[in-house]
This record gives sequence, C-alpha cells and structure tokens, in this order.
Amino acid sequence: MAKDESTGDAATEEKKPAAPVDDFRTTQHAITVDGQELAYTATTGRVVLRQEVFTDGKFDGHQPKAEVFLTAYTLDGADAGERPVTFAFNGGPGSSSIWLHLGLLGPRRVVSGDAGELAPPPYTLVDNTETLLRHSDIVFIDPVSTGYSRAVEGEKPGEYHGFTRDLESVGEVIRLWTSRSGRWMSPKFLAGESYGTTRAAGLASHLQERYGMYLNGVMLISSVLEFGTLDFSPGNDLPYTLYLPTYAAIAHYHGLIPDRSLDELLADAERFAAGRYPNALAQGNRIPADYRAEVVTRLAELTGLSEDYIDRVNLRIEHGRFFAELLRSRRQVVGRLDGRFVGWEADSGGERQGTDPSFSAIIGPYTAALNHYVRVELGYENDLPYESLNFEAAKNWSFKEFEGQQITVADKLAEAMRVNPHLKVHVASGRYDGATPYFATESTLSRLQIPAELVGNIETKYYPAGHMMYVHDESRAQQSADLAAFIQSSSNR
Repeated sequence: MAKDESTGDAATEEKKPAAPVDDFRTTQHAITVDGQELAYTATTGRVVLRQEVFTDGKFDGHQPKAEVFLTAYTLDGADAGERPVTFAFNGGPGSSSIWLHLGLLGPRRVVSGDAGELAPPPYTLVDNTETLLRHSDIVFIDPVSTGYSRAVEGEKPGEYHGFTRDLESVGEVIRLWTSRSGRWMSPKFLAGESYGTTRAAGLASHLQERYGMYLNGVMLISSVLEFGTLDFSPGNDLPYTLYLPTYAAIAHYHGLIPDRSLDELLADAERFAAGRYPNALAQGNRIPADYRAEVVTRLAELTGLSEDYIDRVNLRIEHGRFFAELLRSRRQVVGRLDGRFVGWEADSGGERQGTDPSFSAIIGPYTAALNHYVRVELGYENDLPYESLNFEAAKNWSFKEFEGQQITVADKLAEAMRVNPHLKVHVASGRYDGATPYFATESTLSRLQIPAELVGNIETKYYPAGHMMYVHDESRAQQSADLAAFIQSSSNR
C-alpha cells in the first residue's frame, strides 16, 4: 500500500503553532486643553520581534522571538517631521509602563489619591489635561514578560530578563516603530523611571551604536545609574551617606524635626553626608570616642532616630531598617517608594519594613484602571493577565555583563553625550523617595565623565513627593510643565 506523503505533511503542519502577527487596534479620541480640542489617534497592541537566523553562515530567515505590547499616541494633523516623539517605559526590572502611562504622561490618568487621602475602589479615570501629548507623540513600551508582552511559543522568556537582551529588545521596538511610522526625522526622546533610567541611559548609547539613531533628549525620573550607590552590602558604606538627606526629609515630613525648614534641614544633611559622616565611617574602629559620639548626636538630629539606636547599628542606618524604626513608637512603618505614606505590620517589633505602604496604595488603582482602559476605551482584547509588575522576572534578572564589577550605566550615558553633544538630559527626583534617593543621583551626575562644555546639557528638578512623584497633584502639575519645557527646548526646531 502506497504511503500518503501529503497526509503526513499536513499532519506535521497542523502541529506547528500559527506564526504570530501584529495585533494592533486603532481608535480615535480627543481631549480639551485650555479650551482647545486635541484630536489624537491611539494604536494599541503587540508587535512581533524577529531575529535574523543563520546556520553555518547561511541565512535562514527571520524567526519570531517575542511579542511586545505598546500603546502609541499620535496627534492628528501634525507634521510628522516636526513633531517630537517620546518612547516611555518604567523599570523594576519587571515593570510595565503602567505608571508613567496612567500617572503622568498619557492623555488619561487614574485618580489614586495621595498620602493620607487614598481613593477607595472602584477607581476613576479622567482626562489628563497636562499630558505630554500636547508637545510630543508618545509610545509606551512594556518589555518582555510585563504587561501583555510575552516570548512566542517555544522561546524562553528568561532570555529577555537581563541587562543586554532587554536593551536590544526595547531598542528594536523603538527602531521598528520609528521606521514604520516614518519618524526618523522627528525629534526623539526617551523617558524612563527607576530601572527605566538604567534602560534609558543604556539605550541612548545602544541606539547610537547599533542603528545610528541619535536622540534629542533623555528624561530620567527617579534615577539609578550606579547600583553601588544603593546597595547596602558588606564593605560598601556609600549608601549610608547618600541616603541620609532622604532620611532627614522623611523624618521632617512626619513631624520629628519640627523646628527647621525642610530646605535648611536638607542643606545641613547634605553637608554632613558629604563630609564628616563618610570620614567617620571610613575610620571604622579607629574613630576616636568623642568623634563617634559627635556623629551619633548629629545623625539623631538629622534623622529623628534615637541616639541609642544609631549607636547600636554602628552609625550605619540601612534603609529597610529606617522605614521600620522611624515611627515604631506609633506602631507604623513608612513607605519605601514614598516616605510620606504610612502603614501597619502584623508585628510592630520587626527589624525591617515588610510591606511597602506606598506601593500598596497605588498598585490597586493603576492595575484596575489599565485593565479597564485598554479593553473598554482602546478596544484591545487579550485574556492574558496584564503584568503590572513581574516579580519573578525581577528576582531572576541577570547582570552577567557586570560580573566582578559595579553595575553602572553612567559610563554609557556619558559616552552618548560625548558622541552626540546635542543630547540633553532631564533628571527628576522626589525628596521623599526611599528607593532611589536624590543625593545618590546627584553623586552620580557629579562624576559623569563628560567635558565641562556638556555639563550644562543636564538639568535637575526636585519635587516634594516620592519615587512616583506624580501621585502628588502639585508635583504632577509642576513635573508636567517641566517635561514640556524640556521637550520644547531640546527639539532643535
């Protein structure tokens, strides 16, 4: 009996997964700003990333590797060549772009409330009349394994959970969108928050080197460019000094240092953190008793902690312990992302903060709003869970490129600025940010290897809020104005 070759081939074909395709949805919207209507187009969905495959030097085609979710907003009727475009993402690593999207930059925002007056569920979406869309088109990108972004069937998502592969995949999304939208001649910006600033600094260099794509500006919100400034590890005393002004700000906010203005207190804390304090830590056990006693007293005055506690921790106040200790007498812990927030633990005697009350306050409103907004208002349907934060990806994130050395992208940002002297950098920090303290950011910026002629390309802004400073309405309004001014001044039009 003859073998039916066609049947065998058909069976084989049936077993193969369908090739992934882009699945964008396009909708039309309008927002009224200062009495004028801004009509815009929203494009939402997943773009397929493909990799050129070679076997024994022979080109075998473009293999699908991942599907990356993005939401792009473009102003109707604008000149694409003149109109700036901003590529935005958050950090984690393992975070979607939900926070910048619905908190600060997008045309719609969630009303989440603020410290001491949180909004109850169900939550509200409103027009964001301060949206960056007034001045720039915006593309929000969710890296692989965040949002609705996933590796395609048969591929390993873990390959994207690392420094280099993350840069390459997000950079490829930027290249694809720019090319398909005809925007190579548009002024181009990156906006990153938290680990997104690590990504943005790396991308500024990567986009130049890999694609010849030069940027007009990079917006760094709650920055981490040198991980050693934040890493409370044995033998590294640097974070203890760089966190001190943030400790002082948080203590002041909660009324523990009532007789001084915040500005006066921070100036004092910064001077001590840059001088006597690191000198004392560097002396170790050689420090004279009277000098040590002086440092204990000064730290107590600046942080609101007791002299006994500071003495017992050997002058070294670790941040997780600070968040638990500061309001221990009130049976409360303060927030890490935003020290203005307070909460409770099951055990008020714990050494470190267990749950961050500032994160707990915002995850619910943002997640509910995004899931409603994407499906109901933007018309994109996907039954996958929207991964606002992928903790598994964060836990297993690879920095193998930095084995045996400090994790830093300060060198990459500096290189990008030296190669492209027109590149401008905007840096935003919250005074009460206990995740990426502002004084650590200042320390990194002060040591960037750039010529004096380029120092003026960097601007710094500060807000009386935390890591996501835009949850504070006054800060959000001011930050929106500052970003708009930065885009306008850096577009070279």
